[in-house]
Amino acid sequence: MIQSVKLSKLRLSASNVRTAPDETLQIEPFAADLEARGVLQNLLVTPVSRPRGMFEVFDGGRRWRALNLLVERGVIDPEKYEVPVRIMKGDDAELTETSLAVSFQHMKLSPAEECRAFQHFLNGSTDIDGVAKRFGVTRRFIEGRLRLADLAEPIFAKLASGDLTLDMAKAYASTSSHEAQLRVWSTYGSMSHYNADTIRRIIATDMMRANDPIALLVGVEAYEAAGGVVDRDLFSNDGERWLQPDVARSLAATLMEAEAARIGEERGLAWIRPIAGHSTWDAARSLHRISLPEQPMTLEEAERAEQIEQRMAELHDEMQNEELADEAFTALETENDRLAEELEALDRRPSFLPPELAPRVGAFLTLSQSGTMVLDETYYSETPIRVTVVEPEPVDGDVEGGQANDESDDGDAASDRVVQAPTFRIEEDATTATTGNNDKVVDPDNAAPGGKALSQVLSDQLAMQRRDVLGAALIASPGLALDYMLFAMVDGRRGASSNDGTTIRADRPQDPILSSNMPASRARDYLCEVHDGLDASWTESNDQVVRFEAFRALGDEVKSAWLAYIVATSLEAKIAYGSNRQNPLHGRLANILDIDVASWWRPTSENFFDRVSKGSLISLLHEVGGPALSSRHATEKKPEVSASCQKLFGGDAIVEPEIKEAALKWLPTAMCFTNPVTNAEAGDADEQQGNLADLIEGGDDQIDPDAGNSEIGGDDLAALIGDGPEDGSEHQEGDVDAGQLEHHNDDAVTDEIVAVE
Repeated sequence: MIQSVKLSKLRLSASNVRTAPDETLQIEPFAADLEARGVLQNLLVTPVSRPRGMFEVFDGGRRWRALNLLVERGVIDPEKYEVPVRIMKGDDAELTETSLAVSFQHMKLSPAEECRAFQHFLNGSTDIDGVAKRFGVTRRFIEGRLRLADLAEPIFAKLASGDLTLDMAKAYASTSSHEAQLRVWSTYGSMSHYNADTIRRIIATDMMRANDPIALLVGVEAYEAAGGVVDRDLFSNDGERWLQPDVARSLAATLMEAEAARIGEERGLAWIRPIAGHSTWDAARSLHRISLPEQPMTLEEAERAEQIEQRMAELHDEMQNEELADEAFTALETENDRLAEELEALDRRPSFLPPELAPRVGAFLTLSQSGTMVLDETYYSETPIRVTVVEPEPVDGDVEGGQANDESDDGDAASDRVVQAPTFRIEEDATTATTGNNDKVVDPDNAAPGGKALSQVLSDQLAMQRRDVLGAALIASPGLALDYMLFAMVDGRRGASSNDGTTIRADRPQDPILSSNMPASRARDYLCEVHDGLDASWTESNDQVVRFEAFRALGDEVKSAWLAYIVATSLEAKIAYGSNRQNPLHGRLANILDIDVASWWRPTSENFFDRVSKGSLISLLHEVGGPALSSRHATEKKPEVSASCQKLFGGDAIVEPEIKEAALKWLPTAMCFTNPVTNAEAGDADEQQGNLADLIEGGDDQIDPDAGNSEIGGDDLAALIGDGPEDGSEHQEGDVDAGQLEHHNDDAVTDEIVAVE
C-alpha cells in the first residue's frame, strides 16, 4: 500500500545497493526532473525503532538524493514535502535482496527507443528549452536525440536492431541531409573497419565549414538568402557546415570577379584573375613572371644619401683619434650605425610597375584565411616580356626636373644617383616559352592553338587520356595485346630497350596525375565497364595455389578477356615523368588499330577549353572557321568562349556544315598518336594472325593433331618463349640464330626493323 511520508522523516539505508557518488548517479539532471514533475515512482522504505517515526530508504536512493539536493537549493521544504513510499519490513538480508532485485530487473531504454520517444512527445513543439530544463540536460542534447530519431530509415533500423553503435549513428547524424547520410552509408555501411571519426570526416568532405575562407567572404546571410542550408554537427565541436558549397562558391566568384574588375580598371592592368585561396603557384605555372625595374631615387633622396656618406666619412676620421674618450667614441659609433641603416634603407629600392607595361600584364586576387580579398603584387604575362630601363643621355648642367647643377665636384655623387625621367624598353618574344628566368622553346606537340605551351597539368592529363584511348582500343585485340606483352617482357629481359611503354609486370602505371583529379572520359568509363564484366570467380580463395588452379581452369575466352584488360590498363601515359613525348610504340599500336581518337574523346570546357587561355581559343576558332567565326567571340569573356567551344567541338552548335565537320575532326596535338615509320610498312600481312595469337583467338581448333600436341597448355606456351638461362639448353640468350625464328604478329612488320628517332 502506497503512503505519503514527509521527506524529513526519511534517511538512506545501508541496505540500499546503490553506493556510487552523486556525479556517477547523475543526481543533478534527476533533481531537475523531480522539480518539474515530482516523484513519479514510490520509494521502498522500512521503519526504524529510533528515532520513532523515521524510515530508512532501501530502494529509491537516487530519488532521495535528488530531493535533498532540492532542499539544499531551497526549492522544497523537507518538513512539508510529501514523498510517496511503500513500507516493507524484514531483516537486512531480505531488504538488500529486494533492493537488488528492483535495480537488477530495471532495463534502460535503448538509444533508438529513447530518440523516438523524444521525437514522439515533442512532435513539432518548439519548447525544446523547456523540455531540456525538465530533463536536466542541455538543449543540444535534446537536438541531438531528435537528429538521431530523424536518421535515414536504413541507418536508424540498424541502430534499433543493435547492429549499429550509438557512436556510429552519431557520425552519420553529423549532417541532417538524408542524401548525404545514404550516400556514405551505401559505400561504407557494410565495412566494419571504418570508425565513427572516419565516417564523420567522409561526410564533411562534401560540405563546407563555416570558417572556410569562402564562407567567411560570402557571409551566412547571403548564403541562406541564395537558398543555402546551414547544418550543425550536434555530436562534436566542429561547428556549423554548409550543405551547398557550390552556392557559396558561386557567390564568392561573383564577389571576387567584381573586385577583380574594379582593381583592373583602377590600375589599368590587362587582367585580374580571382583565386579562392592564398596560393597562386598552380595558376601561375603556365604564365611568365615579370621582373619589375627598381624605383629610381628622387633628387631629395640622392642628396640625403650624399650627406650621409660625407658625415660617415667624417665620423670615421674622428674615430681614428686614439685620445678620444670612451663615451665620445661610443656616441660616434652609435651615430655611424644609425646613418648606415638609413643609407641602406635608401639604397634598397622598391620595384614598381611602369605605366606603359600595365596594359600587358596581370595579377591574381587571392583570398586570405580570414576571408579577405588580397591582391598579389606579383605580375605575370601570358607571353614572355623583358623590361629594360633605358638610361637617358646626360645633359650638361641639368638634373631631374631641369634644375641647374651649380654644385661643386663634391656634389657629383648626388647627381649620379638621380635617374632623370627614366624610360623603358619592353620586348615581347612569342617564339619562346619562359617560366621565371628559364627560357625554353615550345614543343609543337605540347602547344595550344596559337603557339603557347600547354600547362604541365593539362599536358599530363591529355597524355593519360590518349593512353586510355589506346587501352580501350586494345581491348578488342587480345592477339595484339599478347604480342605487345611478350615483346615487352622478352625485350626488357634482354635489356635491349629502356622503355617499352608498359608496366607489363602487372604493376599499375605511375600516372603523373591522381585518377581522382582526371576529367571523365568515354575511354575510362569503357575500361571500368570491361573490368566489371570480367569473370572474377577464381579470386575468391585466400590460398594463392587454389586461385592459380582456378584461373588455369578458366576458358580461353575468359583468359583472353583478362589478358586484354591487364595489357590495356598497364599502359604508361608518357615516356618519363618530366617528359611530354609519347612512346613511339604506342603510336605504332594506334596505327595498327586505326584508332579514331575523335570518336573516343572530345574536348570540353572541363578537360581542355577552361585550361587554356582565351587567346588560344580565339586562335582555334580562327583555325576551324576563319575570321568570321573568331570575330564573333573576340569580345566575349573567357567562360563564354569556352562554353561556345564545347558546343561547337561537341557537334551541338548550329554552324555551316564545313565548319562543323572540321570541328568534329579537330584534336589537340597532345591527344594525337604519332605514326612511326618502319622500313617495311604494314601490308597484307595484317590479315594474318601469328602463332601466339592463334593460341588465344583460334583455340583448340588451330592445333595440329599430327604434331602430338592435342592439349596445349601453359607449358607449351612457355616452350615457345623459352625457359631462360637455367632451362638446361645449350643455347644462351645471345646464341639464338635469328634466321631460325619465325613469327607473324598483328602489325605484319618484316624482319628488318629500324629505330624511330
